[in-house]
Amino acid sequence: MEFSQYNVNALMYITPRPELVFTEGSGMWLTDHKGKRYLDYLQGWAVNCLGHSPQCMQDALISQSRTLINPSPAFYNAPAIELATMLTKNSCFDRVFLASSGAEANEGAIKVARKWGQLHKNGAFEIITFDHGFHGRTLATMSASGKPGWDTIFAPQVAGFPKAHLNDIASVEKLIGEKTVAVMLEPVQGEGGVLPASREFMQQLRALTKKHGILLIVDEVQSGMGRTGALFAYQLADIVPDVMTLGKGIGGGVPLAALLCREEVACFVPGDQGGTYCGTPLISAVGVAIMKELLAPGFLASVNEKAAYLSNALNKLSEQFGLQGERGEGLLRALRLGEDIGAKIVEIARDMEPVGLLINSPRPDLLRFMPALNVSTEEIDQMIEMLGAVLAQVKNK
Repeated sequence: MEFSQYNVNALMYITPRPELVFTEGSGMWLTDHKGKRYLDYLQGWAVNCLGHSPQCMQDALISQSRTLINPSPAFYNAPAIELATMLTKNSCFDRVFLASSGAEANEGAIKVARKWGQLHKNGAFEIITFDHGFHGRTLATMSASGKPGWDTIFAPQVAGFPKAHLNDIASVEKLIGEKTVAVMLEPVQGEGGVLPASREFMQQLRALTKKHGILLIVDEVQSGMGRTGALFAYQLADIVPDVMTLGKGIGGGVPLAALLCREEVACFVPGDQGGTYCGTPLISAVGVAIMKELLAPGFLASVNEKAAYLSNALNKLSEQFGLQGERGEGLLRALRLGEDIGAKIVEIARDMEPVGLLINSPRPDLLRFMPALNVSTEEIDQMIEMLGAVLAQVKNK
């Protein structure tokens, strides 16, 4: 089928897209409508933590769809209970609210913090967030984000989100006042250019929030679920946050997210929170299958091994082409280009023949890599070889 035969104009325009339609996916590979294959280092923006269409997800969807899909969130169901139990047993949190997207989970975190502030902090509602942070596309989560230009798109913004600077504890402390109820951050700012919060900063932040009696919220929509080599990125800093949000990798490609909090923060009452698709058996069963894979013996160790391998390979590529090195945590990494050639590299890589390469440039001078957590070293080598060919073409122009 030719691209012109697809009525793409039936879809609302939200972003420029290349003239291709993906029809199949397996592991690290996608296939388009013409049969061309692409090595995929986007993986749905770190969503497909086990790659495209892993067997465990197929089995979970088929098995659960034969028994119960959605009894309504007004009732308990076994897969949701099992998933929530697995999440609490493997984290520092006690309670879980299952949602459908990272933005929804973050919206819930904002709500629970404000409700907690009403009950325990004389109505405090301000949540300190960070420049270049990204928390979603609802009005509240856009206001919480520090993405340049977002303060005017749908103005006026939701009030109550003063911005600090990542890894600058003084910039946080000077914003704390009587209205402050929490600090919210991504342990790794993915959209901001793969900027990790340092271990020292995370520990300072935890100490500061405890000192002032306010909450610490970690947005692990992108950094959670094994992406950084630990099950959750906050564990790398050996701290205990009050609230955590998950998305992307928790569903492996289906719409699943979670809001987690410690018992003393779980202050919702009936009517405060809900959602038609929150914790459906079908989607929760997939989450259980994903968790079992991530918790399997040796899996996270293999993520760290592949992360070191990818980091080393990117650094060698940087030296070869006179770039500015790489950074990141686990299998969320960035290559610093030193000039604004990211968009050109993305386009040339995608259009390579006979096989294309899918990579991302969240900033003009940087490339981001978000492979499946079970990517092979051979697939890393193939990506590096392909990217090297693109860089040679771009840098020699």
